[in-house]
Amino acid sequence: MPNTKQAEKRMRRDAKRRLRNRYHLSRMKTYIRNFKKLIAQGKLEDAKEYLPKVMSVIQHTASKGVIHKNEASRRCSRVQKLLNQALAKVQGGNQ
Repeated sequence: MPNTKQAEKRMRRDAKRRLRNRYHLSRMKTYIRNFKKLIAQGKLEDAKEYLPKVMSVIQHTASKGVIHKNEASRRCSRVQKLLNQALAKVQGGNQ
């Protein structure tokens, strides 16, 4: 239990921030998960169209301070790399 008024306020504030952060983090992970499902199912055209939205959500999460900007860049890079690898695999199989 908090002993001071300031500690009580800090607990209230942290609870609000925790909920807000959890929303943004969960949203970002959902977009990434859906993107990976598209690639796994072989729907590369849909994944290509979905990629800008995924990157936007990742960058938005970083702008809110939920994740560090370097983590956002790393996640964007990995998502892009997944798509590129899937496209290369398809290109290599067609030739």
